[in-house]
Amino acid sequence: MQSNRTQGNPLAADSEFRIEEDSLGEVKVPRQALYGAQTQRAVENFPVSGYVLPVSFIRAVVAIKRAAAHTNAQLGLLDKAIAQAIVQACDDLTDQDYTQQFPVDVFQTGSGTSTNMNVNEVLAHLASAASGLPISANDHVNMSQSSNDVIPTAIHLSALLAIQNELLPALLHLSDTLDQKAEDVGDVVKTARTHLMDAVPIALSQEVSAWSAQIKLSRARLECTLPRLELLAQGGTAVGTGLNAHAEFAQEFALRLGADCGIAPRPAENPFAAISSQDTAVEVSGQVKTLAVALMKISNDLRWMNSGPLAGFGEIALPSLQPGSSIMPGKVNPVIAESTAMVAAKIIGNDTTVTVAGQSGNFQLNVMLPVIAFCLLESIQLATSGSRLLADKAISGFTVNRSSMQEALARNPILVTALNPVIGYAKAAEIAKQAYKAKRPILDVAEEMTDLSRAELEKLLDPSRLSEGGIVSGD
Repeated sequence: MQSNRTQGNPLAADSEFRIEEDSLGEVKVPRQALYGAQTQRAVENFPVSGYVLPVSFIRAVVAIKRAAAHTNAQLGLLDKAIAQAIVQACDDLTDQDYTQQFPVDVFQTGSGTSTNMNVNEVLAHLASAASGLPISANDHVNMSQSSNDVIPTAIHLSALLAIQNELLPALLHLSDTLDQKAEDVGDVVKTARTHLMDAVPIALSQEVSAWSAQIKLSRARLECTLPRLELLAQGGTAVGTGLNAHAEFAQEFALRLGADCGIAPRPAENPFAAISSQDTAVEVSGQVKTLAVALMKISNDLRWMNSGPLAGFGEIALPSLQPGSSIMPGKVNPVIAESTAMVAAKIIGNDTTVTVAGQSGNFQLNVMLPVIAFCLLESIQLATSGSRLLADKAISGFTVNRSSMQEALARNPILVTALNPVIGYAKAAEIAKQAYKAKRPILDVAEEMTDLSRAELEKLLDPSRLSEGGIVSGD
């Protein structure tokens, strides 16, 4: 299956139909569709956005169906031939591109029942066709399950795999890239800024190290959420009691799913909470949002430092990737930093949606599960790709305009801060004001307005020494 998140229903144009039947009666289903009546009803009932649940989520539901079939057969509930046919259908569905068979809009029934039945129907169709056995979407594929525990489990599983296999490696790559850049610019000292105004000197490596620390902390926060994503609602069925599921189903299912997916899931300690709330999804979304805030900060710093190059700060030059204007020749814009900032804005918006949706746990079931799944997985995917692009197309390739930095640093009257312990704050302020007014180097003005020798002042006002912190001595 391949990803296409805005596909609508490509089978709707099929002029030939077959008749399917469910508990509500007959339904006309496109002839080429592998799904059945309940999916078709959802397609007709929810022509809302054209957005469908991402492939990673559908894969998670399929993995759940595969593990459930194995578990039900192991517990003696499901005929082994039927179980094997379902398992094979799951494998076929994973290996081939059946994306068009999952057309249900994200904005559907709040439990995600339509998506659960969509997967059930497709698997039943494939399994029946391949085995020649009459395999039911409800009685066999959905055995020991409910949409109410399948969809929350799929949210945890898909988010866990996406974070573990994609986002965390991307963040490690970004922090490694930042650390390498900090090492590369270790000898560069520049004017720091607070309130967007000149401040005391800072090493460029120190500035970059702060970005790296933000990313490392974001990575650590996300890692802390993984144990809670490993807690699964599966086995609680409709409301958490486990009705129609074997008493050992939840534990055996978790073992099978873990073996299939290379993770270590376990049944939720309280299945009622796992089905009625989405607190873990809200937590994870919040941590991805925190990462987005860090990415926004880094992107904006890069944009400011790259600004100009003549009328702005012009401290660095980001890689020139494409023409920046349709009317102004030669203009090149910080496109990757801008792209990353937009990614961050979308993630922050998604988090608001997840937060509101997380509140919709009415009694025994959250009823905004599909939009939680969609927004959370989109945020993880955006953070993953955005982090890699920022590392590879902005951080690793920017160059330093050393002359611009040194010129600004030499004219920075705030260097006088280093004289506070020697001549006092009030006298240092007088020197700074005079330097600003005369637009002269602080070294020259301080030499005229103090009894300190030029040699002493050069030591006291050495930007490299100032960037090391502590109390600077002229001795």
